[in-house]
Amino acid sequence: MSISRRNFVIASSVAAVGGSLVLSACSSGGGGTAGSGSATGSSTYSKVTVGTAADSTGPAPEIPGARKGGTINPIGPDDFSHLDPQRIYFAWNSTVANLYVRCLTGYKIASDGSMKLVGDLATDTGTMSDGGRTWTFTLKDGLKWEDGSELTVDDVRHGIERGFASFTTEGATYVQTWLTGSHDFRSVYKGPYGGEHLPSVVTDTAKKTITFQLKTARPDLNWALAMHSYGAVPVAHDSKENYDKDPVSCGPYRIRQHSVDKSLTLVRNTHWDPATDPIRNAYPDSVVFEFGPEALPATDRLIADAGSDQYAVMAYSGVPAERIQKVISDADLRSRSINGLLTGLYYYAVNCRRIKDVRVRQALNHAWPLEQIRSIYGGPSAGDYATTILSPDIAGRVKFDVYGKLKNPRGDTAKARSLLKEAGKLGQKIVYTYPQGANDAYDKTKVVIVNALKEAGFDPVVKPVESTSYYDQVGQIDNQFDVMWYGWSPDWPAAYTLIQPLFDGTTIADDAPNVSQLNVSWVNSAIKKDSTITDTVKENAAWAALDRAIMSKEAPIIPETYQRRYYLYGSKVGGAEFDPLFSAFLIHKLYAKA
Repeated sequence: MSISRRNFVIASSVAAVGGSLVLSACSSGGGGTAGSGSATGSSTYSKVTVGTAADSTGPAPEIPGARKGGTINPIGPDDFSHLDPQRIYFAWNSTVANLYVRCLTGYKIASDGSMKLVGDLATDTGTMSDGGRTWTFTLKDGLKWEDGSELTVDDVRHGIERGFASFTTEGATYVQTWLTGSHDFRSVYKGPYGGEHLPSVVTDTAKKTITFQLKTARPDLNWALAMHSYGAVPVAHDSKENYDKDPVSCGPYRIRQHSVDKSLTLVRNTHWDPATDPIRNAYPDSVVFEFGPEALPATDRLIADAGSDQYAVMAYSGVPAERIQKVISDADLRSRSINGLLTGLYYYAVNCRRIKDVRVRQALNHAWPLEQIRSIYGGPSAGDYATTILSPDIAGRVKFDVYGKLKNPRGDTAKARSLLKEAGKLGQKIVYTYPQGANDAYDKTKVVIVNALKEAGFDPVVKPVESTSYYDQVGQIDNQFDVMWYGWSPDWPAAYTLIQPLFDGTTIADDAPNVSQLNVSWVNSAIKKDSTITDTVKENAAWAALDRAIMSKEAPIIPETYQRRYYLYGSKVGGAEFDPLFSAFLIHKLYAKA
């Protein structure tokens, strides 16, 4: 796949100035979380574990003080691009999908931001056998669609098979590839509409089981199945392409009305049984999304806190640079805000095809002026310094600092110059690029980057690229850039979804995420080996070791920051918590105060 839904900025722009984070619709995240009134600069992170069958039973834990009734009004600048689960990949779409789509597995999120992978439709997180090639899940009793009909294993299988259809190209493709053993999976199976089922997915209606027979071992299948791309769809009500306009709910809310680009109204699904759902609360009678207002006017409305906006939340774009200091410094506004550190990281990809000497790549890491860059972004409120490939909430991540950036975030230009001299590369030309027009901050950061590189003995050349074509250009194998601003976030909180897309040399192609074009046999082999380890402790240790080894021995990137996002909510909104998966509000935990 070319672009991760949790890739922070790859489809459009990001603003990270003055501590404000306003990310694109394909942004998502799962870093740290901080609740209402939390201090700026909090650096807690979500912890991710695999839950038990007991963790998978409903109902979801009650929110203290919550009450049923009323309406919550999320405000966002844009409508949802897709409502059909098999066409959902962007985080913004997943934010609403949480309310009506259910998958075999999902994430139970505690008030401290910690997460457990649990059974959602399934009784648990699945049973793995055959060394990770076979997975079996059993459905819960009492699952129903919004019309009262039973949700069956055939409906779950149908959701999987629809991911092969010609019209569902926007969704994730992991499971399709694993089931067929081919990236060209549609040449193997074309979807359920020809009357045939995928042989590698077997259902037993009597036992309520669904079994996946994979071509290669995938000990992380149960994580991938939590993506909305693999949500259940009723066989009896599948309207194919038109399902995107009127999907059927098995969650706590159903869609009642949708005025495109204006509003989306969800009301209670009376056939949803909370006893089957360990994840979702459903306090409001309705959730009404408003589309159109950009970040600044939305923020000003929440600051004013008048009328129905007392029940509103910022649902997509965060507090912008113009208002971040006001929010941080005003006690009332701070008490009506949430913020969190995002999963994944922003970084600078070093083109290993052009910069072949690892000592030069290491010198770049030593010289890079992280402190000066973060100061332009807004200081500590903008996020934490990054030193690893894996973000802190990734399962098994181990903190390290190979290049001493935490001790000296301004950069060690003397060490960098020494490495260049040793390599005979003093005066090495470095062509640096960033998305011009996406954010004024990048025009400012280029100055401190150039100054640091010059001091370290490099000859920097800045060649910004207009933001609308930026990712197309840096995604080309034969691009003429040495260092490229970039960002990536995983599709689930496991190391594979960060390391494999970015550093597997066998996947290098135009528009592929391995922008560094690292292609080293020992790295490729390690990725292949680590992805099949079935012992969780050993798997996590292996990925953590590979993280450090790649940064130490290859230095294909310069980690920058784990960034932070702020949101405001109205004074009549309760249960406000940061979603560590999609960097938004956990809408299914909100309630309207009396």
